[in-house]
Parts: sequence; C-alpha cells; structure tokens
Amino acid sequence: MFFYLIRRILYAIPIALAVGFVCFMLVQIAPGDPINAIVPADAPGDVVEQVRRDYGLDKPLPVQFGIWLLKVVQGDLGRSLATGRSVWSDLSSAISNTLMLALVASAIGFVLGCTLGGLAGTFRGSLLDRAAVGIAVAGVSVPHYWLGMVLVVVFSVQLNWLPAMGAGPGGSSDWVWNWEHMQHLVLPAVTLAVIPMGIVTRTVRGIIAEIMNQEFVTALRGKGLTRMGIFIHVVKNAAPNALAVIGLQLGYLMGGSILVETVFSWPGTGLLLNNAIFQRDLPVLQGTILVLAMFFVALNLMVDLVQTALDPRIKRA
Repeated sequence: MFFYLIRRILYAIPIALAVGFVCFMLVQIAPGDPINAIVPADAPGDVVEQVRRDYGLDKPLPVQFGIWLLKVVQGDLGRSLATGRSVWSDLSSAISNTLMLALVASAIGFVLGCTLGGLAGTFRGSLLDRAAVGIAVAGVSVPHYWLGMVLVVVFSVQLNWLPAMGAGPGGSSDWVWNWEHMQHLVLPAVTLAVIPMGIVTRTVRGIIAEIMNQEFVTALRGKGLTRMGIFIHVVKNAAPNALAVIGLQLGYLMGGSILVETVFSWPGTGLLLNNAIFQRDLPVLQGTILVLAMFFVALNLMVDLVQTALDPRIKRA
C-alpha cells in the first residue's frame, strides 16, 4: 500500500502542473482586459500602463506563468483586482461553504441512489425497477439551475416554507449550525443532489444486476442462503465501484455548482467564480479554478486508495 501511495502521488505531480498551466492559459485567453476592473474607462494611458506594470501584466505570458506558479507553490494566490483583498481570504470561506453544500448533496444523492439502484438491480424487470430507472433518467436530464428556480417558486414564494437566498438570515455568509441557517441549506442541497442521485441509481443498478448473474450468487442460493444474506454479499462486491462513482460526483459538485450557487446566492466558490468572471478578476479566477482542480485530483487519489483497501483484486493487479 505504501509504494502504491507513493506511485500515485508521483503520478499526481505532473497532472497538477498541467492543470495549473491550463488554468492559467484559459483565463489569459478569455476576452477582455482585467485592467478595466481596476481603473475607470477614462483613465489616462500612462496610469493604465503603470497599473499594468504594478500587477505584472506587462510581462510575457511565460514569465507571468512562472511568477504565478512560484507564488502558488509558496501558498500565495495573489490579490483580487476588484477588491484588493487576498484571494485566499475570500477563497477559504467560499470553499468551506461549497464543501459543506457538496457533502450534504452527495450524502442525499448517495443514500437515495444506492437505495433505488439496489432495489432496481435486485428486482429487475419489475414495476419498482422501471420506476427507479425513470426517476434516475429524470434526475440526470433536468437542468439543476432550472430545478432550483422551480423549487424557489414552490417552496419559497408560494408555500413560504424555506428561504431562497444566502447561507443565513438576512443573506449572511457566516455559517452557524442552527435551524435558521440549516433551512437555507435545504433547497440548494436538494437541487444539487438530483444529478448524482440519478447517476448513482443507474450505476448501482447495473452493478447489482451484473453481480446477481454471476456464478457465486447461484452457489449461495444453492447453499440455501437467505435473500438478505445474498444481498449483503452482492453489496460487498458492488461497494468499490459505487464508491468511485460517489467520489467523482463529489468532485463534480465542488466544481460544477456555479449555477446553483448563483440561483440561491449561496456564498461558495460557484458564486465567487461567477462574480470574478463578470469582473474579469484574473487572480480570483485562477486561484479558485486551481484549488478546485487540485481538490478533484486529491479526491481521485483518496478514492483510489480506499478502493484498493476494499478490493483485494486491485492490490493483486
């Protein structure tokens, strides 16, 4: 396990460098001038050039990338062009809010997806199977930002059961574990959970159905094992693949929640990215995208290690 861990970490280093380069270049080739977020439109040319030199934007792109990468390695993501604050100070609170939202949404999607997928795979061809597949298809087909707006209209506007915006009363971004704040988490978490629920349902159904047709299940039936006992053996064999799907979905939720967070004004990385895009705030864009990408790489590494621990066949391979 130790040598496998070292090898996977060594594989992750060039991936991290490639991700950093892609993050830097994608932001650089985007249309618009980031200086417009700092100086007014009627600013003199010499003032604009001076600001450009102060932020190092007058240097060639390879030099800018080298300076940026060196600062990133030292833990410095730069300062926001729009606010002047440290990127990390804004990003740290946004990441915690997005991580909390993604974890809750993943838990909801995992529980519902595994339940529906397990039942559908066990009772293939039944009405329950068709209903679960229909729910899964609807979950992956409905745009989550549209679903979020529908939930706001129904549960916030018409029924007035749940708040529609912010992470706390009055649009607060400071999270506290109490009922008033948890109410703000319900709608965005349910909205984000729909897609992973559909994906996990279809994946688990396929895995369960395939395992149920294997010879060892027939042998277990021949030994007189109960249906619940057989199901436990099937779940043990399906767990590593299901875990990999859940790990990937958590990474997707961390990086793909920009529209949902914008709909609900949730103060996470999605809303931070949305504001940075409109303000052409390069340091915030680069820092946020890089941190999310590194989180995805680290999450894949963790999933690989857990899979290796759960499935001895991976060790032998």
